[in-house]
Amino acid sequence: MATEKRIVITRWSAVSPLGIGRTAFEAGFLAGAVPTAVRTPPYGHLTGDRAYLVPEFDVRAVLGRRGTRSMERLSGLAVTTARELLQEEPALTDNAQTAVVLGTSGSPQVMRDFIRSSLLAERPFYVDPAAVPNGVLNCAASRIAIWHQLQGPNATLTTGRTAGLFALGHARRLLTAGRARQAVVGAAEEYSDTRAWLEWHHRDQRTPRVSLSEGCALFLLENAAGPSRPPLVELLTIEHRMCVSGPPGEQLRRCVHSALARYGLTPDDIWSVSLSRAPGELCDQEHQALAAMFAPSALNRLPAPSWIAASASASAAFQLAAALTAAARHAATGCLSLIIALDPGGTMACALLRHC
Repeated sequence: MATEKRIVITRWSAVSPLGIGRTAFEAGFLAGAVPTAVRTPPYGHLTGDRAYLVPEFDVRAVLGRRGTRSMERLSGLAVTTARELLQEEPALTDNAQTAVVLGTSGSPQVMRDFIRSSLLAERPFYVDPAAVPNGVLNCAASRIAIWHQLQGPNATLTTGRTAGLFALGHARRLLTAGRARQAVVGAAEEYSDTRAWLEWHHRDQRTPRVSLSEGCALFLLENAAGPSRPPLVELLTIEHRMCVSGPPGEQLRRCVHSALARYGLTPDDIWSVSLSRAPGELCDQEHQALAAMFAPSALNRLPAPSWIAASASASAAFQLAAALTAAARHAATGCLSLIIALDPGGTMACALLRHC
């Protein structure tokens, strides 16, 4: 461990229901603002619901008409967030060594529409060829790289609600292995009728329906030895586990203990814990497992807006953005934070951070 490179986050940005950019996120989060949940039209047999959408977000209006004719909403959210992140000074100096790692579930709406057109068209091959790339899982990460001319490794991770932390872990490995000097890393999720339909049918019937959310949060990871600007937080470690059967509480405790033991820490050393608050019974099991380990002050230090928990693949990335915002507000230099992520599919992860 002594020879490991120290990896830090030096800047971040977000496009969320609070608005476009880091400033909008920080102001809304610190003020306890509740985004407006807009009414969505009925879809299939589902009645109209409400969803937390990025306000007045239109891809072509935000990014311009050039290069956006066939860009779907998910890529638009990701590319816009990367623009907000990378326009900060100083500019990146080595695009050839800048990686992109994105956690996402892709765009089920694009996949559904493409398949539907092949079934309903006069001929199965009478489909829009421009829609094909948009239905591929790595489309958003690729568009970030192409739009901003980032030529390093490019990866997409799809692990549900844990995708943001898995993406951070992969980007960290790229930097420590010397395969990249910097990494644009985070997670994105879009709202769509198809996603609402899938979420409705995938949920446990005992779990109440919630208003879904969307957005993207991205972070710039760099080696601490030569960051482009003062670091915000050091990414100490990311641990992950898989729970395929039974209550996840014991596996979650082992995951957290492993992260703490790596640095000789105890639960009393942790300043804040950001809970995943996954839907249904998983939320209760998560709280019970962590309440037995951490003081109430650590568990309650960060607000937990419902729209963050409802943002699926983007939720862990938004949790990290919220932790950075709260740490800056409280001047928590040197304090330690944990980000917890659980997915009903069985994946779980925790990230241990030291605020700078």
